Amino acid sequence: MSTLVFDSDDLEQTEDFLSRAYARMRIGSTTPSASRAQIRRDTLASISVDELDLDFEMSYSVSPLGKICLCLVHAGTIEDHVFPGAEDSFGPGDVVSFAPPDLPYSGRIRSARYNITMFDPALLSQVAATADRRVPQPVRLTGHRPHSAAAAGHLRETIGYVRDHVLADPAVADQPLIKATVSQLLAGSVLTAFPNTALTDPTAPDRNDAHPGTLRRALSYIDDHADRPITVAGIAAAAHVSIRALQYAFRRHLDTTPMAYVRRVRLAHAHHDLSTADPRTATVTDIATRWGFFHPARFAALYRDTYGTAPRVTLHG
Repeated sequence: MSTLVFDSDDLEQTEDFLSRAYARMRIGSTTPSASRAQIRRDTLASISVDELDLDFEMSYSVSPLGKICLCLVHAGTIEDHVFPGAEDSFGPGDVVSFAPPDLPYSGRIRSARYNITMFDPALLSQVAATADRRVPQPVRLTGHRPHSAAAAGHLRETIGYVRDHVLADPAVADQPLIKATVSQLLAGSVLTAFPNTALTDPTAPDRNDAHPGTLRRALSYIDDHADRPITVAGIAAAAHVSIRALQYAFRRHLDTTPMAYVRRVRLAHAHHDLSTADPRTATVTDIATRWGFFHPARFAALYRDTYGTAPRVTLHG
């Protein structure tokens, strides 16, 4: 994990920083005498989360980013935002996808404070897939606004969760399993929020592939790789089926999802480590984050539901 902080009232410096941090852009201001920009960027693997505070009016024109770029407005407005095929304006509480990764965009910021979260579009294909083809097509977003207020609210919560509970603690964020878990959490939330090309319902071949043999191969892969980053796409590849067939197999035979089963296996490993660790040198937080659990309260609740006691009791018992 890395952190970058920028604070300047020089418009040329701001333009240079934004061009290096995002993509080549030109910016202009109607209030050049008051143009302070404060920006903080936290980067985790292929995800970056920025908080920006621009206390001036600024126009922008940006070349294609090559990334999914989410914008969550805290205060102020972003107006006349345009990319090929769309024109919109955003205010406080709005969370949007700025533009498809391969398209340029432009607009105007009016003294806004906002969040920009960016990630590699390939993350979407790690948690979902399009229709079966000999050459799989990448999953794409087909709209720039969430399909419902509830979906927008869930995505806002996810972005805040990543920012406040993962990126706020570098020791937690640098754990390999945390990086993988956070990436899939964000990608899954984005696919839940925005219209997209992913096909989630199993096809007839998917249903035929969702047999016990598929499940056995998937469970064996998960058991052998629980201490390493795992994606739904990786499990499906190991089981030689599509993502949809894999998900259907878990739902049919275990009434759960592949990643929920991964979480169950990792919880068992955390339980073993808590049972055998030296409480003088180990902590619950260290063991939890080692196995991909980055929210202490949620880990404690899950552990208590599963084992009937608090993790600290196991550690000290």
